[in-house]
Amino acid sequence: MDYVLDKSWSEKLSNRFQQDYKRKLFTWLENEYASKVVFPPKQQVFSALNLVPIANVKVVIIGQDPYHTKGQADGLAFSCHNGTPQPSLKNIFKEINDDLHIETTGNTDLTAWAKQGVLLLNTSLTVIEHQPASHANELWHTFTTEVVKILNELNQPIVFMLWGNHAKSFLPLLNNANHLILQAAHPSPFSAYNGFFGCKHFSKANAFLTEHNLTPINWQI
Repeated sequence: MDYVLDKSWSEKLSNRFQQDYKRKLFTWLENEYASKVVFPPKQQVFSALNLVPIANVKVVIIGQDPYHTKGQADGLAFSCHNGTPQPSLKNIFKEINDDLHIETTGNTDLTAWAKQGVLLLNTSLTVIEHQPASHANELWHTFTTEVVKILNELNQPIVFMLWGNHAKSFLPLLNNANHLILQAAHPSPFSAYNGFFGCKHFSKANAFLTEHNLTPINWQI
């Protein structure tokens, strides 16, 4: 199967969607991959969920859509497969360095975060080559919305990092007092100096996890 989904997510999500929606989503995906250059590769479309089963989620970072240049998108928001950090990721690393006084190594593959429970969730899980937001449609938004609703309903403590207006649009879905909601500007060079730099989300997240007897995230890549 090209589209493999972790069992814990599959079981939860299968109860949320009618068969008609699932048919439309996968038929559309098949047509897009067959007729266009689409990223990430099929087997990585659900990587964010596959690397972080529901019970393991500690932190959620919401992006918009995958990188649209060949060799970059790997299914994780902000993560970059080919080792060339994009501007937003550079700024994320800068904030980590300033916040936690650690130096990142320059590795742009964020799988190590995911394996610790950081769900790097794009709102649209696919994109057409060189066409940003080309798959920012209702099919993917419906899917992502249900993922966020599921997370909100969990009693396990979770940190949500909402960077920029797009991520903050999910705020109305988050009303569970067990969770920590952190908001800041987007790490893009166009907005990072308007409140992303200095937000200290990474130390705040770890303090929250420690307070709830959970292992903090090692943010050093």
